[in-house]
Formats: sequence, structure tokens, C-alpha cells
Amino acid sequence: MNTELVQKLAAFRDEMKINGKGALAVVIHVSRYAEENGLPLDADALITEGSGQVLGLGKSAVQNILKDYGITQILAEEGGRTSRGSMGVMRAYVAFLNGLQIKKPALLNEIEAWWIERVKEHFSAKPFRLRFDSAKGLQAIIQDLLAQARKRQQESSGMMYQGAVLQHLVGAKLELALPELQITHNGFSVADAVSDRSGDFVIDDSIIHITTSPGEAVIRKCQRNLEAGAKPIILTVADGVPVALGLAKNAELAGRIDIMDAEQFLAANLHEIALFKTSERRTTLGKLIETYNRIVSENETDPSLRIELS
Repeated sequence: MNTELVQKLAAFRDEMKINGKGALAVVIHVSRYAEENGLPLDADALITEGSGQVLGLGKSAVQNILKDYGITQILAEEGGRTSRGSMGVMRAYVAFLNGLQIKKPALLNEIEAWWIERVKEHFSAKPFRLRFDSAKGLQAIIQDLLAQARKRQQESSGMMYQGAVLQHLVGAKLELALPELQITHNGFSVADAVSDRSGDFVIDDSIIHITTSPGEAVIRKCQRNLEAGAKPIILTVADGVPVALGLAKNAELAGRIDIMDAEQFLAANLHEIALFKTSERRTTLGKLIETYNRIVSENETDPSLRIELS
């Protein structure tokens, strides 16, 4: 497969966030359909009458395709048939394939094989593991989780795992604590890039910045927040708190920015959500992780950012 086509496939995957089991099942199924029927495809012809589902999509259809590549693991129990967004993914992928204007049918087989590699990556990605220990406090449990992310970050290159995990944990916590509000989430790479966004989370006139390594850039963002009449908050790891405080003082912003230990912030709110009941701690953590995993699935392309509670 030529480099240009690989780049187009990768860009489509990232744009549509094709990383979950359901979405992968859809693109594999449509890829095989294109091989068998040729291009261009008619998206309307791929919709079942009445039920509004993707035609022919189901567990057995997807597993038969995977079997051709020696894969026996179950990608999705319903093959993506009932997953949220399947119709949107199908229509977008049909438009993408039609737009490629492929002249050589063999390329469709190569495209299918490219998606199969993404499935293999999905199965091989190991999630973080949050170990619930009733003898430990919630803050210590969160610290253990972030330590895992920091260790993986040190062993990898290019991906700031600890920052991504912390950002989405805070996002999940905000959803649980403020169910009446619509919390907007962004992919970590988007949040980390230089952009016009005022912060990671904007709630009324409060703007929250998540960072594991505070620098002058986040202080400048806080300065712009203050100039706009907003109230900036920096959430960082314990070691980052004195650094952020020092930077704020140097910028003559001491006392104008709320700078907090993110681990304490998370633990305190989880205690409140659990009504400070010891018996509710594991249940509350379960809700946090479930929400976190949904956010990761919707906003990230790296499934290894998921967390399993054990």
C-alpha cells in the first residue's frame, strides 16, 4: 500500500475516532462489502429497512472476516450493530472510500488488511489497572494509577500518558459531581497543543487547566483568563504545586490563581459523591472509571488509555 493511502486511512481513523470495538467492526464490514460489490457504494443501500441498522452487520459477519486473518477473539458481541454512532461511521466511511476513486480492486483488500492491523492493536493494547484496596485511601489509589501512567510514559516515547489520564479522570469526576451541566471534553493531544482554547474545562466563569508539569505557558493562559474576567484554576500533581505557585508569584499573579493538588481534588470529591460511606467507595470508583472509559473512547485513538478496576 502506498504511503499516501496509509496517511489518508490514518487521518480518517483519527478524525472519526475509529478506535472502539463497534466502530472497527463497522469499517471492517464495509471494507469487505466494498471488495465484494465494488465502488462506488450507496450508503442508503447499506441500511436495513425499518430498523435503521447497518445491513448485514453483526457478530458472525465480523468474526468471519477476522477468521480469514487467523483472529478468533471476539471484537464485539453485536458486531457494532447496536453501538452508538454505527450509522454515522458507516456513512462517513462510504463517503471516504468513494472519494478515494480506487481503480485497482486489489487496493480494497489492502485497505481491509490495514484495518485488521488496527484490530490487532486494539486487542494487544493493555489498559491501566486500578486496584481497589480497602486498606488504602482514595488519594493513594489515585496516586497508584497515575504512577502507572508515569511509568508507561517513561518507557514510551511521544505519548504523555500521565497527563492524558489525569485530564480524563478530572473530566469524569466533573460529570459525576455536576450531572446537571454539559461538560465538554477534548482529546489530550488537542488540549496539549497550542490553541485558542482558554483551558481544558470551562464551567461558567471558571477555567480549569490540567497539567502534570506546570510551566510558563499555563501561567500565560491563566493571565489571559484573568484579563477576560474569568477565574483560572490549575490542577496538577503534588510535585507540581510548589512549581506552579512559584511561577504565579514570578508573574505577579500570586493569590489570583487557585492552584491545587489534583489527586486531593479528585479524592475529596469522590468522598463527597460516596457520601463519605466506606461501603460506597468501590461503587463510586466504578462509576468514575466507567465514565472515564467512555470519555477516552469518544475522544482518544489510543485504547491503552482505558482503565480496568480490579
